[in-house]
Amino acid sequence: MEIIELGCVLASRPGEVLDARSFLVRPTRNPLLSDFCTELTSITQSMVDAAPTFPEVIQTMNLWLADLSSEFVWCSWGNYDRLHIEAQSQLDGVKPAMLTYPHLNLKRIWRRTTGQKKKNGLAHALAFHELAFEGAHHRGVDDARNISRLLPFMDWSLERELQTPPSQFPLNQ
Repeated sequence: MEIIELGCVLASRPGEVLDARSFLVRPTRNPLLSDFCTELTSITQSMVDAAPTFPEVIQTMNLWLADLSSEFVWCSWGNYDRLHIEAQSQLDGVKPAMLTYPHLNLKRIWRRTTGQKKKNGLAHALAFHELAFEGAHHRGVDDARNISRLLPFMDWSLERELQTPPSQFPLNQ
């Protein structure tokens, strides 16, 4: 399965959104989206047909992230996104700038903060804090915006303990 969107939000730890971008990606190995994929993400075939390839998106995203602080940490809800980005980056021989920074699995820190063990999907986490999901669920940029709404509820003293170090695999620049 290829990445068809990198939804990104730059936010402060208290949850202030500084910038947000949706980077749509044209799949090249399996260029036709399934009906399931379109229904899940709301991303259509015509949207990805008009999008740049993954290496082109990474180049654009790296320019967008060019002035990151040394304190930058990139986050996702679970480890799936991190592993998928690493795998596709290796396949395509590109190096996303964010992979040179630590990663934080926000689902893990949220579970440790709240004590929630079972219902820890993004929609359940939002509901736990009496927040409704905004946008289209499984649309990368909307998921990222909703994740940023949970940042004020995180116990940031757990951050260093739960970080994954930057990716160490060789990639082309």
